[in-house]
Amino acid sequence: MSAGIVQAAYLVAAVLFIMSLAGLSKQETARAGNYYGIAGMGIALLATIFGPDAHGTGWIILAMVIGGGIGMHLAKKVEMTEMPELVAILHSFVGLAAVLVGFNTYIDHGELTGALLNIHLVEVFLGVFIGAVTFTGSIVAFGKLRGIIDSKSLMLPHRHKLNLAALVVSFLLMLYFVNVEGSTFALIVVTLIAFAFGYHLVASIGGADMPVVVSMLNSYSGWAAAAAGFMLANDLLIVTGALVGSSGAILSYIMCKAMNRSFISVIAGGFGTDVQVSSSDEEQGEHREASAEEVAEMLKDAKSVVITPGYGMAVAQAQYPVHEITDKLRSQGVNVRFGIHPVAGRLPGHMNVLLAEAKVPYDIVLEMDEINDDLSETDVVLVIGANDTVNPAAMEDPNSPIAGMPVLEVWNAKHVIVFKRSMNTGYAGVQNPLFFKENTQMLFGDAKASVDEISKHL
Repeated sequence: MSAGIVQAAYLVAAVLFIMSLAGLSKQETARAGNYYGIAGMGIALLATIFGPDAHGTGWIILAMVIGGGIGMHLAKKVEMTEMPELVAILHSFVGLAAVLVGFNTYIDHGELTGALLNIHLVEVFLGVFIGAVTFTGSIVAFGKLRGIIDSKSLMLPHRHKLNLAALVVSFLLMLYFVNVEGSTFALIVVTLIAFAFGYHLVASIGGADMPVVVSMLNSYSGWAAAAAGFMLANDLLIVTGALVGSSGAILSYIMCKAMNRSFISVIAGGFGTDVQVSSSDEEQGEHREASAEEVAEMLKDAKSVVITPGYGMAVAQAQYPVHEITDKLRSQGVNVRFGIHPVAGRLPGHMNVLLAEAKVPYDIVLEMDEINDDLSETDVVLVIGANDTVNPAAMEDPNSPIAGMPVLEVWNAKHVIVFKRSMNTGYAGVQNPLFFKENTQMLFGDAKASVDEISKHL
């Protein structure tokens, strides 16, 4: 395959990747977006493998078959509730690949002198640094999501000064690395610093903020891929990495707004502090309980119902019975809609994917800003496995760790039914005053079993 054909294939692949991102921006076109991405990657791989610069094609194909087989096995085995940690661990592979590419191109970069050599050394240094940060940061995110690492934020003394010191030392090492025209010792040292920096950056962020962290690491992995593209002089890898990096950064910004966080503080790992004032799990009044039969009767009498899902729905795999009661209520003339908080679950779009998987119509799945104004005119709100995203303390308690965070104002509805296993606090460790409001009733038990029971009485 000639160089001209390879470049043409790269151009087609880049266009398909852009079309993929555009498709993924809406639920209705997400499936097509995935197909565009798959086609683009297939074209890119074929052009790279059979291009004029490729060597050892047999070994490359063997590695792809082994890696692809492992990836397909894990992807089929992983439950939807485990998807956030799968994404996190995949980001770590991108980071590690950038580190390995950096060392490889440093060791064997051909004949380069003067400005070209300096530019290449900067590319290598930055690629290794970004890749190392992405690698260990993603490992920590995976550990927190999986429960292997404590979800509480790591509060080292002078942690911000430590982060700043790591950046300053790394910058000085880069100057030295370029001035001496390459130093293996300096590259190894900055790699170790970046590993530690990435670990501390994510470890200092609380587990409740993991959705933002995952999107942030997605951006980091894109920039790591772009850096690898510069090192390999691969235009498509540069474009693809820039697309992933920029889209991840935009998503992180949107998530930060949804959680009332500072975008700069996310990048610096400066939020996620431990709960101080409102972290107590002591009950703030008496709660009222309801039975599945009572909830079914309430739904029968309702004209408007809003369902607000959270991570608990994902854990219980309750999306299918939720779709079933949605169909039954809609067939009886009840206006049923879903209210989705931007950070519901542990991954951006987590709830949307689950509901789409259960064949819930896209047009009744609304974002928080679209549904909040209608909640005051809603007869019944079903809060299924959500907690922090429906917590009025965000608006009522200025001392709350989630103060200022936009939430679904479900308490404005006539009746609120909260599906929970117990009265425990949410992932942020904050008690929820919603549970003790006069118009709120608790339905305890497994969400899937509870929804199934309600469905039988409808």
